[in-house]
Amino acid sequence: MTRQMTTEMQQCIDMCHKCHDMCERMLSHCMEKRSDEAMQMSMVMISCADMCRMCADMMMRCSSMAKASADMVQMCVRMCGMCADMCDMTAEMCRRMESREMAELADMMNQCASMCRQMSPQAMQSA
Repeated sequence: MTRQMTTEMQQCIDMCHKCHDMCERMLSHCMEKRSDEAMQMSMVMISCADMCRMCADMMMRCSSMAKASADMVQMCVRMCGMCADMCDMTAEMCRRMESREMAELADMMNQCASMCRQMSPQAMQSA
């Protein structure tokens, strides 16, 4: 038996997926620039995309357990915090690229970071 996922958790998972997808799409934008900064940005974006995907996966697994242990829920919360930190760091780098597309990605990453930071044991457990 699986438990009900909270709305906040589902929204955070959806945002992590969107952020992952947009990072993957924007990789070509960075690689076209062919500068050292753009190549470094590409590596950071790959890491951010991976972190967002892993965070979403972990939240889905945690929500699918009928009785997720307190340790597992706490680990999920910590993963969300690390994802938020990665998104904020990547967003800051995106803004330095000074392009409209990268600014849009930075906005999405900041929104993802904000949602991830709202994940607490209470936000992950339905009533």
